[in-house]
Amino acid sequence: MTEPTRDHRRPRRRRGRSGRRPVTGLRTVHEYSAGGLVVDGLDGETPVVALIRTVNRRGRTRWRMPKGHIEIGEQPEQTAIREIAEETGIYGALLAPLGVCDYWFPSQDWMVHKTVHHYLLQFVNGELCADDHEVVEVAWVPLDELTSRLTHANERELGRTAARLVAELHTHGPAALPPLTHSQPRLEPQTHSRAHNSADPRRPSTEARRRHAGPAR
Repeated sequence: MTEPTRDHRRPRRRRGRSGRRPVTGLRTVHEYSAGGLVVDGLDGETPVVALIRTVNRRGRTRWRMPKGHIEIGEQPEQTAIREIAEETGIYGALLAPLGVCDYWFPSQDWMVHKTVHHYLLQFVNGELCADDHEVVEVAWVPLDELTSRLTHANERELGRTAARLVAELHTHGPAALPPLTHSQPRLEPQTHSRAHNSADPRRPSTEARRRHAGPAR
């Protein structure tokens, strides 16, 4: 029997409905984040992944993948591990890239164009906890329920990619996963759009400077 062909092409860049640049007279600020999904139970029948629940500025609940800004000296892969640990309390080891999403939103007097690198990780250790001030709840969600739980369409598409990669991992082993690349570390500070009291969108927020200066939780 012929072994199935494995597609090692890099995951496509995905855009949500807001992926196109809005027509406004506001200047654009670019932000870069990283995060993803930690999966546990790869040896069992029902793998689970870690999600967080947050509340947006309008008071609406969102289930989403943990993520955060890429800080000075970090590669996206390092940011994904750190931010997932900070927002969920668990640590993972990188398995494969899931893809890149980008979208637009207004913040103060400018438009933010955010690019987010997502990764699939395997659970290493830790316990779920919602210690991050932006996180209301963290939960293990069965992989087959992931797309119905996630709020945003672009993350639901990445969830389908995660399910496919886990299935390929079970069938063909680690060689079936797309390879991880070694990205360049970030050398410049960037805007954190959640810092509404910042007068200059190019200036990193106080939280960003504190997080960079101190050890990761």
